[in-house]
Formats: sequence, structure tokens, C-alpha cells
Amino acid sequence: MTLTVLMCISGILLLLCVFANRISDNFGIPALLLFLALGMLAGSDGPGGIQFYDAKLSNYIGTIALSMILFSGGLETLWSEVKNVAARGSVLSTLGVFLTALFMYISTYYILGLSFEVSLLLSVIVSSTDAPAVFAIMRSHKAELKSGLKPILEFESGSNDPMAVLLSMGAITYLSQPEFNLPDILQSFFRQMSLGLLIGFLLGRLAGYTLKRWSLSYAGLYPVFGVGLVLTTFGIAELLGGNGFLAVYLCGIFLGNTVFLYRRQMIRFHDSLAWIAQIGMFLILGLLVNPHELGEVTWIGLGCAVFLMFVARPLAVFACLARSKFDTKEKFFISWAGLKGAVPIILATYPMMIQFPNSQFLFNLIFFLVIISVLFQGKTLAPLAKWLKLDKKD
Repeated sequence: MTLTVLMCISGILLLLCVFANRISDNFGIPALLLFLALGMLAGSDGPGGIQFYDAKLSNYIGTIALSMILFSGGLETLWSEVKNVAARGSVLSTLGVFLTALFMYISTYYILGLSFEVSLLLSVIVSSTDAPAVFAIMRSHKAELKSGLKPILEFESGSNDPMAVLLSMGAITYLSQPEFNLPDILQSFFRQMSLGLLIGFLLGRLAGYTLKRWSLSYAGLYPVFGVGLVLTTFGIAELLGGNGFLAVYLCGIFLGNTVFLYRRQMIRFHDSLAWIAQIGMFLILGLLVNPHELGEVTWIGLGCAVFLMFVARPLAVFACLARSKFDTKEKFFISWAGLKGAVPIILATYPMMIQFPNSQFLFNLIFFLVIISVLFQGKTLAPLAKWLKLDKKD
């Protein structure tokens, strides 16, 4: 495929995704699902016929895209709203992810009868709430939730990916290296979380101080500064052993809550960039899957989705929010907002990269589960808020 053809196809797919958002608004179909569908149609089993099987490249593209999305989410997060739910949000993004994985493992291994390896990897990979999915659906429906629900959902979904990444990498290392033990996992967890927090805080404050004290020569350089900051923050955090996703999100929060010249323009640019990253990420992941292989995981995937949506996630949320200010309706809504999106699919590429046994089956299973989550939970999230009378508009 020549560069000209590749550019033409990429442009057409991006334009189709733009109009797919209009379809999403008119028919209530989650836009993320349409992006995945377009990628699948362009892939090997669709009319597009693009042969794409590079899990490593998909992982790289997904990692960069997710960093941009998390940074944009951080920029738009108002600390004045988030600080009141930061404590409970932190519990949800750490203990909540662990409990979701634990309950999911028990369900898949002891009830559905999946193998130990598949059950363990599946449980940790789908344990977190996906920030792009939550941000996009909340934004597309213009939801205005009551009682601090929006801040805690944004904070949890933006900060719980590090825990899922840590659990996934720990599980892969444990299965591939038997000598890797629990103390090593705990040490890795505290190192990644502490360094991610520290680096995100330092670089976010430094960037905010720099832009507040010195103005750049041209307005167009502010978005360039933002992109460079994302890449630098993620890179430094990962090189030092911290979690890059957490560092980027925290950096975005600190910068977004600092007053400086062209701040609104930078936020708008990164919002557009987040859309491009989101569309590109889902298109690539759609290309990577072979739709004809999803038939073999349909029934087991439905079973996993039921346990995840109605058992594992609700149990984890109600345990973490016990004795909190949130009532039963609000806890149920938070449970239902545990959407899965690109992050589980990206994490599912790691076993494929090292050619782990049953990695293709695991990838297809997780891909199918994500589709069910986005379609079922994503489509019903806004109506559920209205039904529970949690939308300010009602």
C-alpha cells in the first residue's frame, strides 16, 4: 500500500468517524462502538480488506493516544470539584480495581470454568473503568449529574488505569516467571504509584509556573508545549519506574487549574487532539480484530459481561463507598458507569506481543466484552441517570 493510498484511506475513515458522532447523537448508539465497527469494516474481514496484525504497533499507538486523552481529561478537571471526592475516588481507583479483578476471577474460574491463566489475565485486564469511554459518553450526552457524581466518575476513570496496568503486568510476569513473587508485585505497585504521583505533580506545577511567568512568542506554540509536556511526562515517569498514565493525568489537572495566557485555547486544542487520538485508537484496535473469530467467544463473553456488570463491579463499588455520602441510587449509578473501552483491548495486546498461550482467544474475548459493555452500559447510562433522578436537568 502506497503512502498516497494510506493517506486517502485514513482521511476517509476520520471523516466517517466525524459523521458517526452525528449518528450516535441521533440514534443513541455509543460513538466508540461506531469507531470500532468502522475499523473492523476496514480490516481483513471487511470490504476494506486491510491486512493488519501488528499487536506491538497497536500497543504503541494506543499508549500514545491514551496519554493524550488522559491529559485532556486532566486539563478539563476542576480541582475545586474533585478535591471533595479525591479520597473516595482514590479508594475506587486502587482497592476498587483490585476487588473488581478478584470478584471477576472467582466468577470466571469457579463458575464459568475458564482456565487459571485466562481467568487471571481476563480479570485484571478488564478491572478498570475506561477514561476515554466515560469522558466521551458523558460529553456526548451533555450529562449534568448531581451530588458530585461527575467529579468522582472522572477522577476514578482517569486515575484507575495505573492499577489495572500494574495488575496486568504483574499477572503476566507471574505466569511467565514463576520466581516472581508477591513482595515484588507490591514493591512495583508502590514504586509506580508514588513516582507517578510525584512526577505528575512536579512537572504539572513546573509547567504551570513557566506558562504563568513567561508567555510564549506565538499563540500556536502553546498547544505544541502541551503535546511536548505529555510525551515528556509519560517518558520520564516510565523511565524512572513510575506510572506514565497517572503522571500525565495528574500533570493535566495541575496545569488545567493554573491561570495563564491562552489557557482556554490550549484546552480546546487538546480536546480536539483527544478526539483524534480516540478515533485513531479505536480504528486501529478494530483493524486488529478478526470479526469471524468472535463467534467462538460469544457465549462465554456474554457470561463474563454479566458477571462483570452485575456482580464484580457493583460489589467492589459498594464495598469501597460504604459509609460514604453517596446513597444507594448513586452507588448503583457509579457501578453501572464502570464502562470498558480501549484500555482493556490495549492491555490484551501485551500477551499477544510475547506470544502467550491462548493470547488470541483472550484478545477476542476481551474485545467482545468491551463491545457488550460500550453498547449496553454506554447506551443506558444517560437514561439511567434520568430514571434514578440523578440528572440536574430533571
